[in-house]
Amino acid sequence: MTKRSFYKEIIRLGLPILVGQLGMIVTAFADNIMVGRYSTAALASSSFVNGVFNVVIFCCLGFTYGLTPLIGALYGQKRHRDIGVLLRNGLFLNVLYSLVLTAALAVLYFHLHRLGQPGELLPLIRPYYLTALAGVLPVCLFNVFAQWSYATTDTGTPMWIILGGNVLNIAGNYMLIFGNCGAPEMGLTGAGLSTLASRVLTAAALMCVFAFSGRAREARAGFRAGRLSRASLGRVWRTSLPVSMQMTFESGSFSVAAIMSGWLGAIPLAAFQIIVITGTLGFCVYYSVGAAISVVVANVAGTADKALMRRAAWQGYHIMLVLMTCSSLIFALAGRTILGVFTDDSVVLAAAVALIFPLVLYQLGDATQISFANALRGTSHVMPMLWIAFVSYVAVGIPATYLLGFPAGMGLYGILLSFSVSLFLAGGLFLVYFLRATRGR
Repeated sequence: MTKRSFYKEIIRLGLPILVGQLGMIVTAFADNIMVGRYSTAALASSSFVNGVFNVVIFCCLGFTYGLTPLIGALYGQKRHRDIGVLLRNGLFLNVLYSLVLTAALAVLYFHLHRLGQPGELLPLIRPYYLTALAGVLPVCLFNVFAQWSYATTDTGTPMWIILGGNVLNIAGNYMLIFGNCGAPEMGLTGAGLSTLASRVLTAAALMCVFAFSGRAREARAGFRAGRLSRASLGRVWRTSLPVSMQMTFESGSFSVAAIMSGWLGAIPLAAFQIIVITGTLGFCVYYSVGAAISVVVANVAGTADKALMRRAAWQGYHIMLVLMTCSSLIFALAGRTILGVFTDDSVVLAAAVALIFPLVLYQLGDATQISFANALRGTSHVMPMLWIAFVSYVAVGIPATYLLGFPAGMGLYGILLSFSVSLFLAGGLFLVYFLRATRGR
C-alpha cells in the first residue's frame, strides 16, 4: 500500500467514528449546558459522578477494545465464521466483567459521604449516581458489537446509531431537566434518566444489526454454533485486560483529579467539569483516528508485515498531528467563548478561563499517547500497555496532581497542569514499545 492509500483508508474508517464522536461531544456539551443553566450545584454534582463513572466506563470500553485486533486479524484472513465464535466468547467475558464492576460501584454508593465532597451536593449526587450505575451494562453491550463492526471495516453503522441516541438524549434532557413538554421537572436526575434511555436503545439497535443484517450472516452462524472455550476466552482475556487497565488507569487519574478539585470547593469542581468536557473535544477527535489506526494495523497484522504495520501507524499519526493542531488553535482562540456557553456564573467562568493554557499544553501528549496506544493494540502485543499506564497515570500522574495542586500551592491550575506530565510520559513509552513490537520484517 502507498502512503496515499494508507491516508485514505485511515480517513475512510476514522471519519464515521469522528462524526459519531462529535455527536457525542455535542450531547455532552448539551448535557452540561442544560445542567449548568439549571444550577451550579447540579453542574458540580454531575462533575463528581461523571468523574467516578468515567473510570468504569473507560474500563469497560477498554475491555471491549481487546476484541478489535483479534477480529481484525480474522477479517484480514477472511475467516468470517470464526469471527462469530470469537464474538460469542468475547460477549460472555465482557458482560461478566461489566457486572463485576457494577457490583463494586453499588458498594461504593453506600460510602459516597466518605469521599470528601461538599455535603450540600449529596442529595443531588445520589439519584444521579444510580442512573449512571444502571447504564454500565448497556455501554458494555453496545461497545462489544461496535468493536465487531469497526474491526470488519464498517464504521458507519455505529455512527448512525450513536447520532440517533444523541438526538434522543438531548430531547430527553430538554424535557426532563426543565419539565418541558408536559414532563416532570427532575433537574440532574432527569439528565441521568435521559442518558440511561439513550444507552439502552443504542445497545439494542446495534445488537439488532448483528442479528438481522446480511453482512453479518457468516459471523452470526459462527456465533450461534460456537461454544465457550477456554482457549477463546483466554485469548480475549489476554488482549482485553491490559487495554482495560490502561484506560482505567488513565481515566482514574482524571477522576482522582476531579475528587481533588472537589476538595477546593463547589466552584473549582464546577470549573473543572467545564474545562474537562471542553478538553473532551480534542480527545474524541483523536480517538476516532486512533480507532482507525488500530483497525488498519490489526488488518495488516494478519499478513505479518511489520514494516507495513509501522507505515500505517505513522501515516495515522500524521493525520493526528493535523487534528491536534486544529484543536489547540480552537481552544487557544475561542476557549473563553466555548467555556461561556456552559454557565452564566461569572465566578465559575473566570476559574475555567484561567485553565485554558494547561488545556492547550496537554493536547500533543494526548494525541501522541492515543496514536501509539492504538497502534500497539492493533499488533495484539498489549501486555506492556498495562505497566506503561500504571507508571504514567498512577505512579507518576496522581502524585504530580497532588503535588502541583496542593504543596506547590497552584490549586486547580496545578491539577490540570499535571495532565501534561502523565500524557507525555505515556505517549513516549507507547511509541517505544510499538517500535519494539514491529521490529524486523
